[in-house]
Amino acid sequence: NCWICKMCRDESKSLPSNITLEEVLQWGQSFEKLMATKYGPVVYTAYLKMEHSDENIKFWMACETYKKTASRWSRISRARKLYKIYIQPQSPREINIDSSTRETIIRNIQEPTQTCFEEAQRIVYMHMERDSYPRFLKSEMYQRLLKTIPSND
Repeated sequence: NCWICKMCRDESKSLPSNITLEEVLQWGQSFEKLMATKYGPVVYTAYLKMEHSDENIKFWMACETYKKTASRWSRISRARKLYKIYIQPQSPREINIDSSTRETIIRNIQEPTQTCFEEAQRIVYMHMERDSYPRFLKSEMYQRLLKTIPSND
């Protein structure tokens, strides 16, 4: 269990002192800002985990790591792992992408490039931005953070 999950279940638990109201307020401005802050992705992942829908953010983050993989052999290994976990039909954390994107990935992972998951990552980002992000902003978790974190005035 993460600190944010515990904090949301038990109001007596305190947040890390380095999370600021300014950062939490930025999360409400746009999904892009949420994802660009230090704690935004961590808190958002905790929220999705509580919703039992954290496969999208996990896939997105795994793709961010994958894109930085320089070694060809590491890239092949990671591409196969990403496929097995997130892309393959009936996989443990299958993401919601269209069949043509899935087929393109299947073709591309034979000789994976750093961009072979880019389209799937874009689709997943869009799903999060349009679907779970608005729910996150209305969630008890986010609302409690807004009320709990003191302002630095």
